[in-house]
Amino acid sequence: MSTEQTYIMVKPDGVQRGLVGEIIGRFEKRGYKLVGLKMCAPGQQHLEQHYEDLKEKSFFPGLIKYMNSGPVVGMVWEGLDAVKTGRSILGATNPLQSAPGTIRGDFALAVGRNVCHGSDTVENAQKEIDLWFGKEGGVTKWAHHSDAWVHEK
Repeated sequence: MSTEQTYIMVKPDGVQRGLVGEIIGRFEKRGYKLVGLKMCAPGQQHLEQHYEDLKEKSFFPGLIKYMNSGPVVGMVWEGLDAVKTGRSILGATNPLQSAPGTIRGDFALAVGRNVCHGSDTVENAQKEIDLWFGKEGGVTKWAHHSDAWVHEK
């Protein structure tokens, strides 16, 4: 286990349905530290860059259109195994396969409206954090914080 950062984004359906606080609460209750937060309307080019690995898929144009339909809330969470555990908190991409108690299992309606995005690897998390928060002065480890965090030794 290692302390790492992950990128979690509440998609337009989650923002519209007022689930941002619930999602933040679930990560906080699990013991993760929120180190970056912003609401934005990213635009088509930014979204195409974020989802570039899916650009050859038939659903790509609809995904970009949907993601551009309203504001999103981007977050950076920090803690032990944040990427793997973050995806566990979110649940399976397909809400019908998500266990009750996960965010998608409790709130998502369909694959195309699954409330949240979560980084799938530590490397992708860093790329996504850089894309959404910027490489310069964006989100960093809280090395200067004097108090030990719940998951720190």
